[in-house]
Amino acid sequence: MTNEAMASQMATKDGFIAALDQSGGSTPKALRLYGIEEDAYDGEAEMYELIHQMRARIIKAPAFSSGKVIGAILFERTMDSDIDGTPTAEYLWKTCGVVPFLKVDKGLCEATDGVKLMKAMPDLDATCAKAAAKGIFGTKMRSVIDAANQAGIASIVAQQFEVGRQIASHGLMPILEPEVTITIADKPEAETILRDEILKHLDALPEGEQVMLKLSLPTEANFYKPLIDHPKVMRVVALSGGYSRDEANEKLSQNTGMIASFSRGLAEGLSAQQSDEEFNATISDAIDGIYEASNAG
Repeated sequence: MTNEAMASQMATKDGFIAALDQSGGSTPKALRLYGIEEDAYDGEAEMYELIHQMRARIIKAPAFSSGKVIGAILFERTMDSDIDGTPTAEYLWKTCGVVPFLKVDKGLCEATDGVKLMKAMPDLDATCAKAAAKGIFGTKMRSVIDAANQAGIASIVAQQFEVGRQIASHGLMPILEPEVTITIADKPEAETILRDEILKHLDALPEGEQVMLKLSLPTEANFYKPLIDHPKVMRVVALSGGYSRDEANEKLSQNTGMIASFSRGLAEGLSAQQSDEEFNATISDAIDGIYEASNAG
């Protein structure tokens, strides 16, 4: 069964997850870094078509199906689009051997108690049903921690697990992403609260249920080892969170059992102006470096 093959790959295979899920708000910046300025397109439809072309170019690069990329997180419009006439999720799995995930959150609420919770997702059940029908294995949703605030972090983790249960009811694997902002002064304290809150919720999960976790690279190496080793956790992945790719790779390599799920870190150095040869060489180098860092431990 395909789902079992995907689950086995996500649980055990060496490699990392490519985050190709920039949303509407972050797309202009992603395109700018890729060498496409805002005056080069007219309106949202053209913008999304250009970012889809960029993502398709990454996915079609020879190195992307080298066995080093084991999963990819898609934006909903990417899932609804095709690559060479094949639906993106199907193309990823059947052509590249890459497990497809879907970003499902609708952005962040205003800050309260030092955190930004996820906005309501009234269409989540419909989105999950559509994703499952398209061959998506799991989902990802992000909220943000800006301070070591006990009440705020407890509410973030509770929300992530609550929505995760709803997602799991559709047969999908939820990636919970309570991101700790890397620049805050009390990052180590925030990480301690976060780890303890996650452990509480993991211990309360019913037998046989699992989640994945996507976390900021910790201040102290191997700080999240209790989460990585927990039987209710399929995999712990790291976001690059504003670090350059070299910095993120260096920090990741110190964390045994944690693998990358980089977005900007993966696309760093890619340009619309590059020839296919230059582009493929650049993405190949990026994939090699992130793969090595993901499996250094």
